[in-house]
Amino acid sequence: MSTTSVAPLSIEDAELLVATARRAAEAAGVTVSVTVLDAGGHLLAFRRDDRAVLISGETSTRKAYTALQLNAPTADLVDAVQPGGLFHTLPTALDRPLLFIAGGVPVHRGGQLIGAIGVGGGAPEQDHGFATEAARTLA
Repeated sequence: MSTTSVAPLSIEDAELLVATARRAAEAAGVTVSVTVLDAGGHLLAFRRDDRAVLISGETSTRKAYTALQLNAPTADLVDAVQPGGLFHTLPTALDRPLLFIAGGVPVHRGGQLIGAIGVGGGAPEQDHGFATEAARTLA
């Protein structure tokens, strides 16, 4: 039987994700916070700009955590958590609160989940775009 191993998300990868998201945000004239978690939910990289809204750091972390736990972009989950949606009661079922606003994106390598990136500080659509652009650098 053969097995395929996938390299985990390294600190260098995490720093590349942060730098890519930051550059995309700066090009759009937006100040953001960026969080990168490994597959186990451990913080690998974090950037908060002093010009960003203070809560953006917590927001980016929660977005990354949500994307990691559900292995889906947070932008795709908004309808599912509305009353009557598939995940309506999920936030109370986990230890850490989730955040269902665009900007959290899972990171995959070789088809396997290796981590997640969260971006907070811009409009939800902008945050989603910055996180998606960064995640593509490792795809």
